[in-house]
Amino acid sequence: MIGQQRELNLRFLAQPTDVNYGGKVHGGMVMKWIDQAGYAAAVGWSGKYSVTVAVGGIRFVAPIRISDLVTVHTKLVYTGTSSMHFTIDVKARDPMGGEDRLCTHCVIVFVAMDEVEGKPTPVPAWKPESDDDRRLADYAVKVMELSKGIEETVERLAAVNAGVV
Repeated sequence: MIGQQRELNLRFLAQPTDVNYGGKVHGGMVMKWIDQAGYAAAVGWSGKYSVTVAVGGIRFVAPIRISDLVTVHTKLVYTGTSSMHFTIDVKARDPMGGEDRLCTHCVIVFVAMDEVEGKPTPVPAWKPESDDDRRLADYAVKVMELSKGIEETVERLAAVNAGVV
């Protein structure tokens, strides 16, 4: 059912090949998991091939250890005409028991693509239904505005350093 899958969980065990030299799962692997879960959620919502266009507010809060049971939770919190914004929480715990701990959090944005021309295509609209939904939608928009501002600042600095400005 297109437009019905608002939330998605991916679960798996962190493997020895996922770790950095310090023995913890490295950030690049976590970002790969975020992108994979976001893609599955975007396709599940839109029913269309979707591409990542932005990741904002990524925070690495706690390390993930080898053999931890990892859950990547996505939740749709905003839709534009062709875009879908998801909050992502990456949690981990010992698979033999214990509490989940938040390890990483971010907002990721996907755009649905037309299969013929490869251009953005409309997605089913999502409307906030509760105060929590409205708060999350506002949060997602603010995170992406901040990310856009940072991107513009970096571009200005690069132009200054290149002697263009």
